[in-house]
Amino acid sequence: MHKNKSNIFLHCLQIFFIILSAFIVGYLLNYSQTGIFEMTNGILFKTNVVPYLITALILTLLYLGVYGLFNRFFYATAVFYVFFAIYIVANKLKVMYRSEPVLPSDLGFLSNAKEMLSMISGKVVLIVVSVILLVVTACVILEKIFSNKLWRFNIVTRVVLVVLAISSIGVFYNVNKEGSTINKLMTKAGYSNFTPNISMTATTNGPLLTFLGNMHVDIMDQPSGYNKTAMKNLVTKYQNVADNINQDRPNNNLSDQTLIFVLSESFADPSRVPNIKISSEAAPKIMNIKKENTSGLMLSSGYGGGTANMEYMTFTGLAYNQFSKSLQSPYTQLVTKQDHPVNIVNSFKKSAAIHPFHGNFYDRQTVYPKFGFQSFRNIDSKGKLALKYTDTIGNNPYVSDEASYKNTLWQVNQNKGGQFISLVTMQNHMPYNVMYDNNQFTVTNGKGAEIPLQVGNYAKSINFTDNSTQDFLDKLDTIKKPITVVWYGDHLPGLYAKNSMNDYNVIQHETDYFIYSNKYAIDHNYGTKKLTDSTKITDPNGFIPLALKQMNQQVTPYYALLTKVQEKIPAMAKNSVGENENLYVDSNSKQVSTKDLTESQKKLLHDYKLVQYDLTVGKDYSKATINK
Repeated sequence: MHKNKSNIFLHCLQIFFIILSAFIVGYLLNYSQTGIFEMTNGILFKTNVVPYLITALILTLLYLGVYGLFNRFFYATAVFYVFFAIYIVANKLKVMYRSEPVLPSDLGFLSNAKEMLSMISGKVVLIVVSVILLVVTACVILEKIFSNKLWRFNIVTRVVLVVLAISSIGVFYNVNKEGSTINKLMTKAGYSNFTPNISMTATTNGPLLTFLGNMHVDIMDQPSGYNKTAMKNLVTKYQNVADNINQDRPNNNLSDQTLIFVLSESFADPSRVPNIKISSEAAPKIMNIKKENTSGLMLSSGYGGGTANMEYMTFTGLAYNQFSKSLQSPYTQLVTKQDHPVNIVNSFKKSAAIHPFHGNFYDRQTVYPKFGFQSFRNIDSKGKLALKYTDTIGNNPYVSDEASYKNTLWQVNQNKGGQFISLVTMQNHMPYNVMYDNNQFTVTNGKGAEIPLQVGNYAKSINFTDNSTQDFLDKLDTIKKPITVVWYGDHLPGLYAKNSMNDYNVIQHETDYFIYSNKYAIDHNYGTKKLTDSTKITDPNGFIPLALKQMNQQVTPYYALLTKVQEKIPAMAKNSVGENENLYVDSNSKQVSTKDLTESQKKLLHDYKLVQYDLTVGKDYSKATINK
């Protein structure tokens, strides 16, 4: 009798521990999103109690599911805590560096776990690994001690527990589909995935519910008036616009020229960042290049990450903010499923992509051939496709920008005629630990930085970029064929965590860009020195029309549409804070809302959405004719 009472007591303790663990993990997940205990307490215990209870219920079912799978309590405990410890740390790091939670689209990076770990502070990795080893060791010992006294389930109970755990996840598949049963129930419970941005959604609902709510991806909502006739009329409309534009542009074969897109990893002049001051200017040569050539600021849809999303916009001219919120990575969630998507590579007979890192990040090894790239050189490439130059600087583990530019110059010289080249650099990628000796840059005001020393390291790094970029352009000027470079930073580095994104949303999403035509291009009417119309601020989807204007190049109906969008509509991005889902910014870097647009701007924006929908998830009514 005493033994039975003892077992019952242990079983009750098990139940209590499982439920308590679910609430603790749910709390820590929310804290990893907010980073403030007071805010977490207010959300979970006052304003959003029901979503927290639902999160705890799901976590309880997942714990029981793992228990049913192993049929050993402490083994299940080890798996549960280790998994969610990694999840919590990953979410905290992503919020810190990118201001957004972990999402299903991030699971694609699991195949690059080793490379991802190299981007994280060694101290963080060491602490996490130590805690995991401690938890696993403790659970193994406890299982040996109490194994015979704890619950063991029969096969039917085990199957039920596993099915319940799977169902608790699967039921969320259609949670964001308006009218579905789960959507109605969760909406009544206080769940919402229709807040303006994904970070706000995760703060409101919690990271777990946000993750589950984004398992199913809706690419883009269908714009009103979409049909075959409407798209045929749009092609005709913008063919007329193209005819007008082309009257003043002499060059009608883009493939005769060389166009190079250079995505400079994490480049953004730190002198523009609030509450940050550095002892001297980090990139004086690039700032001078900007003064003398077509240039301005680029409105990024990312902060601290999201490189491939900016890359996608530059290649296609399509706006990331016009896609559904659940589409977090067009490369992995859209392009991998498309056949020959419309993009700038299509306009060239020769094309090459260069990225001095692993080729499977963001599924580039699949995406680039779909875009039409004939070669893709990366650090995994072998044989004839191997990178020619892979030098690094100091303790920086990434291939230097100087080496990347050498690879690009080598590619330029492989063809007598024109070609399209994409270079995505890596030198200035996180982490920004001590990488260089004799760093002359010191942070004199680091109030906006989590770790001011890292801002100084970053400044030194982009100073190397400054010198190598000038040298790259100088070498292009010696080549006797027309070459134009679109050079841009994709996002700010995730170094300014103490600056409120609410207060500095626009400025912390503005990077630098310039468009440079080499001496031969300018001398032979294939290039322009400095455009000033609608160049002060643009977005990545504006680079194609700006480049074609720079190159005196005639346009297709599609590029005529992009030209009008770039000239007439404020720069746009996916918003990360605030009450507006879309971030629109005027030429003075002031945020404006949709209601501030004129009727003609709204009509143009609707045309743009119709074409974007048609070319991505629609019926491809315009695909065969709009870019001819």
